[in-house]
Amino acid sequence: MNSMQILDVSNKKIEKEFIKFSKRHYKGDPNYVALFDKDIKASFDPKQNVHFSQGDAMRWILKNESGKTIGRIAAFYEKNKAEADYVNSGGCGFFDCINDQEAANLLFDTAADWLKERGFEAMLGPINFGENESNWGCLVHGFVQQGYGMAYNKPYYQSLMETYGFQLYYRQFSYHIDLDKPFPDRFWKIAEWVNNKPNYQFKHFDYKEADKFVQDTVSIYNQAWVDLKDDFIPMDPEVIYDLMKKAKPILNPELVWFAYNNGEPISFFTFLPDANQIFKHLNGKLHLLNKIRFLWLKSRNTMTRVRGTAAGVIPKFQNSGIESAIFWQIKPIVEKNPHLKQIELSWVGDFNPKMIALYQSTGAQHAKTHHTYKYMIDKEIPFKRYMEDAVDESKLP
Repeated sequence: MNSMQILDVSNKKIEKEFIKFSKRHYKGDPNYVALFDKDIKASFDPKQNVHFSQGDAMRWILKNESGKTIGRIAAFYEKNKAEADYVNSGGCGFFDCINDQEAANLLFDTAADWLKERGFEAMLGPINFGENESNWGCLVHGFVQQGYGMAYNKPYYQSLMETYGFQLYYRQFSYHIDLDKPFPDRFWKIAEWVNNKPNYQFKHFDYKEADKFVQDTVSIYNQAWVDLKDDFIPMDPEVIYDLMKKAKPILNPELVWFAYNNGEPISFFTFLPDANQIFKHLNGKLHLLNKIRFLWLKSRNTMTRVRGTAAGVIPKFQNSGIESAIFWQIKPIVEKNPHLKQIELSWVGDFNPKMIALYQSTGAQHAKTHHTYKYMIDKEIPFKRYMEDAVDESKLP
């Protein structure tokens, strides 16, 4: 172990190596899509990442005895999220490593020690320094090219993490809808019936009313998740504005829908085109030529998939069929875009049986599974699965 060297990302040269290592690590893997260099840098820039307002982050690379980079990792925390957990938890992510347990252990030890020095008792991973709609979890099933925002990794990462001592905190399931196959008749009958109720109104996102839709999203989210998540934290509107800014190049307003009951916001669904179908050609760079290439590929209808990235229904209207009615609104949008072949619904936690049942009712097939792990830094504190009492194993893939 002494022959390996951990280096802090303390200058631009090491930061460049932190970014370039993953591109070398996955070279030749047809499923890998490089994150944009600028987005990785932004994740660790307090001026660009709103999550620094509540926390901090650190990055490292690992070199072998020959000076060759063989791994990388980041650790981070947000005080508000840590305080909401049953144990004071930080996180680790941006983990990539050769298939070597000793190397992985040194990376995980480094992240855990950094968090321990700051008073943290547990470490979630692999996650990102932000919201859980993107780059969250360890892929354990469905090793195909992931949709935009979905984490991809080598199959052996599961073994590296579990051997180190990470324990399964919760599972994340993704479902695929093949648009060449009809939805179940029962699903559309319910959708049409609910859609025609006079007290319901439906609107898709419009940039001219962005502030209203952001507030509606926050209102729905805070009502929908407060009783579902043990570690619930109210949504910060700034996070929504940040996500909107990042998604603007690919966001189609007609694929972001809101439902209202007599004018009150009760549900939202957000679908984004799968930009990874274009980004895989850009190698993480967004220079002028690649911007032109992006626009050209976009105009060629290269994005044939859309991904459901976020959804919420306030408790009073859950199981009312309102979710089906939103799909009814999206149906004509899909029909007028025949190049769209697939909808990905991702992700839903094993602790959310209602949403799992909804996804299955569409006829969607289970396609991918990610694991979010927790490592107990303080061994005196017992490990607990996330909302284990809510998990219904009989309903899971």
